[in-house]
Amino acid sequence: MSLLASERQYTGRIVNLDLDTVGFPDGSQGRLEMIRHPGASAVVPILDGGEAADPRILLLRQFRHAADGFIWEVPAGRLDHGETPERCAHRELEEETGMRAQSLEPLTTIYTTPGFTDERIHLFLARGLEPGAHSRETDEFMELHPTPWSEVRGMIRNREIVDGKTLVALFYAAAFAGLGVR
Repeated sequence: MSLLASERQYTGRIVNLDLDTVGFPDGSQGRLEMIRHPGASAVVPILDGGEAADPRILLLRQFRHAADGFIWEVPAGRLDHGETPERCAHRELEEETGMRAQSLEPLTTIYTTPGFTDERIHLFLARGLEPGAHSRETDEFMELHPTPWSEVRGMIRNREIVDGKTLVALFYAAAFAGLGVR
């Protein structure tokens, strides 16, 4: 598929909307609405350094208008212009939780919904947390919940955690970073 033309329909604070004319693999052409997003980073913050038999994860219970209420998430936010994903992860962790990480381990990068947006979220694991200072945006309403990994697994199983980036980050941390398998 190749981009033949793009017309900006809307420019917003967080996203832009383009109407793209594209060439498809079979040689045909079509028009697609595309939401352009600068990308984001999300962090699985591990308390106890992850050394405990049942390490605690610092989860957020955050208000989301699109979800009609509060949902469980890991800290996350969009990249500022020119900002690296790692720097964004450090910044968002401190802004949302008031914690700083001594180390960040890259987990993976995911497309959120590639059918209509180019948004990618870079996922990280944070260890060695120490107190910093939170500075949330005016539209961020959240509660911090240090939660043992065994309870997090139960929340996933019981469909209490439904946020896609959070689920992928937690599963990835468990499968490939040794979280909760001590």
